[in-house]
Amino acid sequence: MISSHPFSGLNMCMSGSATSCEECLLIHPSCAWCAQEEFGRGRTLTSRCDLSQNLQKRGCEARFIEYPTSSISVLQNMPLSSKGSGLTQYGVVQIMPQKISLSLRPGDQTWFGLQVRQVEDYPVDLYYLMDLSLSMKDDLDTIRNLGTKLALEMSKLTSNFRLGFGSFVDKNMSPFSYTASKYQENPCNGYKLFPNCVPTFGFRHILSLTDKVDRFNEEVQKQMVSRNRDAPEGGFDAILQAAVCKEEIGWRKEAYHLLVFATDDVPHLALDGRLGGLVQPHDGQCHLNDENEYSASEKMVRRAALSVVLLTNRAVSLTLSLISSLPKDFTALIPGTTVEILDQDSKNVIQLIIAAYNNIRSKVELSVWDHPEDINLSFTATCQDGKPLPGLRKCADLKIGDTVSFNVSVEARSCPPRGTDQSFTIKPVGFKERLEVSVDYQCDCGCSRTAQTNSSICSSIGTYNCGTCHCEPGYLGARCECQEGEASSMYLSACREAEGKQVCSGRGECSCNQCLCYESEFGKIYGSYCECDDFSCARHKGVLCSGHGECHCGECKCHAGYIGDNCNCSTETSSCIADDGQMCSGRGNCVCGRCQCTEPGAFGDTCEKCPTCPDACGTKRECIECRLFNSGQLADNQTCQRLCKDEIITVETLKTEEPGAVLCLYKTDNDCVMKFTYSEHASGQSVLTALKEPECGGGPDALMVLLAVVGSILLVGVVLLAVWKLVITIHDRREFSRFQSARSRARYEMVRSIPLFVFGNKTSSFSRLFCRGTAALCAA
Repeated sequence: MISSHPFSGLNMCMSGSATSCEECLLIHPSCAWCAQEEFGRGRTLTSRCDLSQNLQKRGCEARFIEYPTSSISVLQNMPLSSKGSGLTQYGVVQIMPQKISLSLRPGDQTWFGLQVRQVEDYPVDLYYLMDLSLSMKDDLDTIRNLGTKLALEMSKLTSNFRLGFGSFVDKNMSPFSYTASKYQENPCNGYKLFPNCVPTFGFRHILSLTDKVDRFNEEVQKQMVSRNRDAPEGGFDAILQAAVCKEEIGWRKEAYHLLVFATDDVPHLALDGRLGGLVQPHDGQCHLNDENEYSASEKMVRRAALSVVLLTNRAVSLTLSLISSLPKDFTALIPGTTVEILDQDSKNVIQLIIAAYNNIRSKVELSVWDHPEDINLSFTATCQDGKPLPGLRKCADLKIGDTVSFNVSVEARSCPPRGTDQSFTIKPVGFKERLEVSVDYQCDCGCSRTAQTNSSICSSIGTYNCGTCHCEPGYLGARCECQEGEASSMYLSACREAEGKQVCSGRGECSCNQCLCYESEFGKIYGSYCECDDFSCARHKGVLCSGHGECHCGECKCHAGYIGDNCNCSTETSSCIADDGQMCSGRGNCVCGRCQCTEPGAFGDTCEKCPTCPDACGTKRECIECRLFNSGQLADNQTCQRLCKDEIITVETLKTEEPGAVLCLYKTDNDCVMKFTYSEHASGQSVLTALKEPECGGGPDALMVLLAVVGSILLVGVVLLAVWKLVITIHDRREFSRFQSARSRARYEMVRSIPLFVFGNKTSSFSRLFCRGTAALCAA
């Protein structure tokens, strides 16, 4: 349990509005008052109100500084119980602590915690309140042995169970019932389907809570239905009496109160009794006569306070309805209510009671009683998952024995009149246990207890209190040394800020060495020379100091988190942090709570969009890997869905001609190439268009490569040999041709040198022989 004294960064303590210690404390919980007599001589009295550290720096001793703080005292803190029944049932503790005392300074916030546990085997009182109008006849037949069966089932939940029974119909008056004389004894007179029934009644208490379940069966056996005129019933009147007639019903303080309300139609609403002429408001008291019947049914009209009555008397309603229109209205009316739909003949009544009881017991909801108007309360629930839930005072889906905790913030807005005692109560709905909180206020200064009337310090015509003089009427001055109306040049010079300046800056009158500032419709004028005001500061869009600061003497004093001449610039940087945790995505600066992008081409609230940035492809690559292939850096740290919110479209063939689209590609671990484009639509959404699968070429065959190399070498060798052979052949042919030509010439010369013998006209045989081989020569 802790208390806090937040300070917003604006020194409102010296605004000039506090002329006493009590007024100073009310300005802000960070303000303190110096009660030292000689402190601030020659200064305005308001300088005594300041931050505690500032007062000490200006010479005020710590023992003279009035600075009360909020505190909490735990008065009763018994540990939580584990079981309810047995010898210790009267000492069952389901909420801890049980009593605390708060000492609150106005404007200051204080926190305290409490724990709640629904103990096992807690005693249960169940009162069965049944509609006995004619339409419920078959349901009455069904529950004639309900007591035995219900006790058997409830014994599985608690060893201490008691059961009671009551019934209701409606007001026995027009227009709710038949009021003719022939219907007084038998409202079913003339009704062929069911000619006999008992007279109409509002509410009848039949069986007080008892552990003798056979008694329940006996009383139910005796019951008969009645008949009313309109469709709605008088159920809410019956619920009210069942809750407030504690002694008659037999509700135990140490038990869990369960009110089962079975009906087949909507109840009459509050003030419906005025239809019958009833004007007297209900007093919220028990009105059962000697016959245990509701005697004020035809006298009082119920007001809209049923939920308050039930919660006050710890009656948790478990409504069993035959119609589907009731649940929505009823559950919104009363906290802690559970509504179930009965079968037409109520055969499922036991199952529904057990299920609804378990549902009610699975929730813990806090309620506040006698809440003082000047105190603000806020709750934070911590349920079974251990996560704080601000603004909630309820936990659900609990098991019996589970412990939940709540953190309660308390702040007093003002001070009540002196001597006023304040208190309030926090209790879980349906529990008898509660946390009682008493409150006192730190509104008075300790130095006020030693105030001196007619003190010599105040010229014996004033009261000295906390370092200042409060003069009698007609006297002025820090020591009551002047009378009203006195004036002199000495006094007037003390009211000028400098020689030649206007007296009291032209915005006040000089009285007894001091300036009394004029009032202004625009705001407050203050200061030693009326030189300051709270309305002559810079504005933004017509709002003084942008609404994020206070105007102090012509200068905006900004609240924490804002800077600038008119406090329009926020120092909050959370809105500039991108999803990847970087400030403005590393592409800009956070100025006045907004990113100013410095990287060319970057845009977006956090400069997260930048298709043309050098690192754009790398950033989007991680999203492609984790979103499409569940790989990469983001796949391991579970941040993929948080960081990668772009729309990803997969295609078979990637088109890169789209205007504004940037083509990105990267090499995968298996030496494939992944391609995608990054573009920004007009809507501002980033779109990634990627191939379904990376592009991968077929792997080379080592044997084929070897054969190809060898074959290439052989082919080159063969070609070279062929070329060499061709060259040699051409050369040889040329040489042979030359040789043939030379030989031919040689033969010709030889033939010419051989003599030819002719004998007569014929050659010799030698000539013929020779000419066979040289026909050309012989022809010549």
